[in-house]
Amino acid sequence: MNPRVLIIITGDPRKGARPAEALRIAAGVGVWKKADITVYLAREAVQVLNETADDLMEQEIYAKCWEILAETGKPVYAAKNADRLRETETTAVAVMEISDEQLAQLAAEQTFVMRF
Repeated sequence: MNPRVLIIITGDPRKGARPAEALRIAAGVGVWKKADITVYLAREAVQVLNETADDLMEQEIYAKCWEILAETGKPVYAAKNADRLRETETTAVAVMEISDEQLAQLAAEQTFVMRF
């Protein structure tokens, strides 16, 4: 059985490249199929779902990563009722909002949890 990895992204994609790098890692490692990758977005990071945002750093990385992650058929999880989530124009990848309790359960089921 492959290890399960939860990548939690909370960084502001307007102020740094860290969220883009986290998605790049998720997409790149997921392609190998050596680990089961799950992505969770919270706080300012939910803005990466906005395809039309011009103020995000590393926009080209997001476009490539969404295509790769969409092919997995797995949803990207997002914090339920995140302020910025309502402002997004969702990408090709399915988005599922989850509560803090559901995030805790999801994290408990993982082999590794990484936070960016």
